[in-house]
Amino acid sequence: MDTNEVVLSLENITKTYQGAGDPVRALQGVSFSLRAGEMVAIMGPSGSGKSTLMNLLGCLDKPDGGTYIFGSQNIMKMDRDDLAHLRNKRIGFVFQNFNLLGRTSALDNVAVPMIYGKISGREREERAREMLGLVGLGERVHHMPNQLSGGQQQRVAIARSLVNRPDLLLADEPTGALDTKTSVEIMALLQRLHREQSLSIIIVTHEPDIALHCQRIVRLSDGLVVSDEKVENPLQA
Repeated sequence: MDTNEVVLSLENITKTYQGAGDPVRALQGVSFSLRAGEMVAIMGPSGSGKSTLMNLLGCLDKPDGGTYIFGSQNIMKMDRDDLAHLRNKRIGFVFQNFNLLGRTSALDNVAVPMIYGKISGREREERAREMLGLVGLGERVHHMPNQLSGGQQQRVAIARSLVNRPDLLLADEPTGALDTKTSVEIMALLQRLHREQSLSIIIVTHEPDIALHCQRIVRLSDGLVVSDEKVENPLQA
């Protein structure tokens, strides 16, 4: 892994939403970059622009202005199909509420992102089993979500996010629905994946103790980056 490689770069990104009343300027000129193998937390109060920034970073939405480069690709020039392909192949998503299919086994939940690629059924199963083993659920492959604890469900979600071997993992409040002990276990897993897989990770969180497990903390306020600081001694979960 080349730690000087820039995974993504945003320059002067703006985003405005038109609601029933006055326009909402969610992002007002955000500049941000992520190097390969970094683990970064994004923090900020409600309404600061965190969710908007996460959606833009994940190519779920496009900025109104500025420049967004992902790898060597200019996101601003890509159409909806191109963005969908990039999301599926190069970005893994982890959400607060897991977003698992309720009547589907852990194995099949993890395999879902591969359905859209030209991957055989046998390889999908092999890779899904490999990812579940990686997150410590090798013995739970046939369990349904309602047979798993919250922490185990989040592990399934993390396995699913990794199954297409993405360049970037985006985790939106990944511990928000978990108790303190389980939150620490999930952060330990993310730190291990970051270390062993050289995975680039961005975590959106409102919890300072979760952010301190990362190498950098970027703080937003009113649609602007107000600080971007290195964490000298990240907490080890």
